[in-house]
This record gives sequence, C-alpha cells and structure tokens, in this order.
Amino acid sequence: MFGSENKVKLDKDLIARIKKIAAVAGYASHEEFIQHVLERELEKFEGADSDAAITEKLKGLGYIS
Repeated sequence: MFGSENKVKLDKDLIARIKKIAAVAGYASHEEFIQHVLERELEKFEGADSDAAITEKLKGLGYIS
C-alpha cells in the first residue's frame, strides 16, 4: 500500500490512536484506514474548477482561515 518512496511521518501518539480506531472499525491495517480517510477527504475537493474554488472549500471546512 505505502511504497518505500511514499513515506509520511506522523506523531507516534497519533499513530497509536489510528491503530486503535482502525482495529475497532475492522480495517485490515492502520494503513488501510489512513488511505480510506484520505480518499474520503480528497473527494471533497475533486471537481473544483480552480485553485480559488479549492481554497474556498478549505475555508468552508475550517482547514484554513
């Protein structure tokens, strides 16, 4: 799923939380859970016509101010 050139560093406490939730939710691995969450979030921005539209969506979701 995550190749050697695709590494993301996450805080160890965050990883522990992710692993716990992924296990309870029935995911095969915490990597699978992370991928699912990221795909769901990216869907919110796909189809935007411009960078400005993406920025507005990010503002609307509270990611940026």
